[in-house]
Amino acid sequence: MDDRMFRSLRLRVFCASLLLTGGCAVAPVQTMSDTRQAIQAAEAAGAQTAAPAQLAAARDGLKRAEDLIRVKDYRGAKREALAARARAAEALAATPGASAAH
Repeated sequence: MDDRMFRSLRLRVFCASLLLTGGCAVAPVQTMSDTRQAIQAAEAAGAQTAAPAQLAAARDGLKRAEDLIRVKDYRGAKREALAARARAAEALAATPGASAAH
């Protein structure tokens, strides 16, 4: 009987630890910061005039990521932030002389 109780307790502890670790996602702070910096670099290089659509898409993606963080959807926020950073990189690449400056 003791062995059975011990196994049952071990199983319960294991299941509880799985539940707890699965719910402990963290906000993608570094990804958000990198995305903001990429957008700022594109803005500084003149992407507002050279690549306004890509820059707008980057800003919109960052806004969506921020909204997702507010509702604690950290995976979605990271996905949106990474996509926004890619749009910012496209905007920067489309800016004449940006590669020489960065």
